[in-house]
Amino acid sequence: MDCIRVGISPCPNDTFAFYHLLEKRQDLPFEIDLVIADVEELNRKVKQGGLDISKVSFHLFGHVLDRYRLLRSGSALGRGCGPLILTSKPCSVASVASATTALPGMYTTASMLFRLFMAESGFRHVDTVHMLFSEIPHAVAVGNVHAGVVIHETRFTFGKHGLHCLQDLGQWWENSTGQPIPLGGIVAKRSLAHDKVELFDAALRESIEYAYAHVDEALAFAARYAQEMAPEVMKQHIALYVNEFTADIGEEGMAAVAYMLETGRRHGILPDIHLQELT
Repeated sequence: MDCIRVGISPCPNDTFAFYHLLEKRQDLPFEIDLVIADVEELNRKVKQGGLDISKVSFHLFGHVLDRYRLLRSGSALGRGCGPLILTSKPCSVASVASATTALPGMYTTASMLFRLFMAESGFRHVDTVHMLFSEIPHAVAVGNVHAGVVIHETRFTFGKHGLHCLQDLGQWWENSTGQPIPLGGIVAKRSLAHDKVELFDAALRESIEYAYAHVDEALAFAARYAQEMAPEVMKQHIALYVNEFTADIGEEGMAAVAYMLETGRRHGILPDIHLQELT
């Protein structure tokens, strides 16, 4: 039997969505070699061609369009769900531009949104460092960096560090473009057989629908990989990132992804790779 190498993050939105496919679905004509890693590690693996199908940031997708296609299921898009720029106390965007900001990985969508926001604010050259997303609030709180961009569940928990939200990048994106914010999606190698990719896509869509219909089961599975996360935070995370775009990205979602990639190319953040079809 064929084997495909699949990457997902341990974040509850991924494990919730993949529960049925990984635990219940036994009739797929291929085996799955599962890799669970932080999204930035998945981004790097995909950039190197090391995963057949994987969750990635849409920022990274813009770097591998010629080698990977986007599945219609499994994406994280929405409104009111973007990264946040945090500081230890209220300050100006100019002060962030003159200091060091921690980003949750070079290829995360948060990193690209931060660069776009700063450029639109008149600051194109900003000093940044990359950290694991969960370490950023503490780094800001103790003064190791002036500001930090947080993603995932840290948008719900940063208050316990006494931090200030300087800018909600998702809100800025929505207000500036009118588009939902594309955060991440599931991509597959273009070299994979088309029927195999379509079968996986359909199985993932079925898995997401099963999770919605059997919430307690899927939540219990997600909790295995989110052991340090409070149950209410995990539920908030899933409610925010698993939405109408997840089962099928739809035309609105696909248009938002295309718009973000074009914006990234226009600002020189993404390479000049143009394809008529993203899927």
